[in-house]
Amino acid sequence: MPWKIKLANMPGFERAMERVYAWYEGEMLDRPPIRFSRHNADFNTVDAGGRTWPTLKDRWMDAPYQIEKFEASFRGKTFHAETFPVFWPNLGPNVFAACYGTPYIFGEVTAWTEPKTEALASDYVPKIDWQHPYIQKLDELTRLALERVGDRYLVGYTDMHPGVDCAAAWRGPERLLYDLIDDPESIRRLSAANEQDFFRFYDHYDTILKDHRQLSVTWMNIPSFGKMHIPSCDFSSMISTADFKRIAYKAIAQECERMDHNIFHVDGKGVARHLDVILSLPNLHGIQWVQGVGADAPVLQWVPLIEHVQKAGKGVVVDVAPAELDSFIKALSPKGLYLCIAAESEEEELRIMKRVEKW
Repeated sequence: MPWKIKLANMPGFERAMERVYAWYEGEMLDRPPIRFSRHNADFNTVDAGGRTWPTLKDRWMDAPYQIEKFEASFRGKTFHAETFPVFWPNLGPNVFAACYGTPYIFGEVTAWTEPKTEALASDYVPKIDWQHPYIQKLDELTRLALERVGDRYLVGYTDMHPGVDCAAAWRGPERLLYDLIDDPESIRRLSAANEQDFFRFYDHYDTILKDHRQLSVTWMNIPSFGKMHIPSCDFSSMISTADFKRIAYKAIAQECERMDHNIFHVDGKGVARHLDVILSLPNLHGIQWVQGVGADAPVLQWVPLIEHVQKAGKGVVVDVAPAELDSFIKALSPKGLYLCIAAESEEEELRIMKRVEKW
C-alpha cells in the first residue's frame, strides 16, 4: 500500500484493500469483496440532542450535526469484509449542478434542482460560482471530519454528476428530451461547459484528502489510493444508444481517462440498453448494476447481464439479498463480482463471509 492506514473498528482493513485492488485488476484473492449494510441504514434517524432547525435545509447545512450523526451510526460496531466506514460530505446528488446558481430544494433524505426550462439563447453557457455557499459547506464538512476522524473512519468526497446528468439537473429531464430533438448542440454545449469545472471540483477535494493521507472514496464505499470515480448518465435511460454515443460518450470517456479507477453506475435496465457502449469506455474497471425494485429486484433474472459483463473482463458491483445468495452462487462464477448484501446482524455477516469463502 502507498501509505499505511489503520482503522480501530476494521481489523481486516489491509487485507480488504488487497481484495479491492485485485478486483480492480480483474483478479480475485480468496473470495469476492463483500460490502455489508443494514436494511434502511441510510434513512435511520439519530437523536438530535434537542436541536431543532427552522428548515430542512438548515439541518442539512449543520456540519457538526451531520458528522455527529454519522459517528453515532456506527458506535460500537466492527466492520467486516470490505465494509469500509466512510464519511462523505453529502448535500444531495445534484449539489455540483446547484453551484451554478440553479435553485436547490432539500427534502428529508435527498435534494433536487428546480430546472431552467425556458428556451436558451444560442450562446448561453452556465458559469460555476467557486464561492458558492454549497462549496463552502462541502469544504467545512470535509475539514471538520478530517479534524475528528482519528483512526475511526475514512473521509471521502461528495456525490458528483457532471456531463449530461448535470445538464439534466439544469434543464429537467423532460425539457432536455425536447432539446435533444430541437437543439442537440445545446446539450453538447451544456455538457462541455461543466466538464472542466468538474475536474477542478474533483481535484480540489482529492488534493485536500490526499494531503491528509485519506483514500479516494465516496458513496459507493469502494476506495482507491489513486483517484476513484463513479461515471454515470442516468438520463440515458430515456434515449437511444445512438443518442447516448452522440451526446454523452465523449465526455464520460474523458472522465475515465483522467481517473485511476472507474466504476460506471448503471441505474436500471434503461441505462443497461447501452451496456456494450459503456463497457467500451477507456480505463473502466467495472459497473455497478442497480436492478431496481419490485419485479426488477430479484437478482437471479439478471444473471445473463452479469455474465455478459464478466465475459467482457469487467467487474460487477451487485446487490444480493441473503435469501438469494445460495442460488446466486450456484448460477455464477465469483470472478469479477463485488457483493453488496444487507445483513441483519454481525452474526449473519460472519456466516455469509464463510459461505462466500467456499464459492
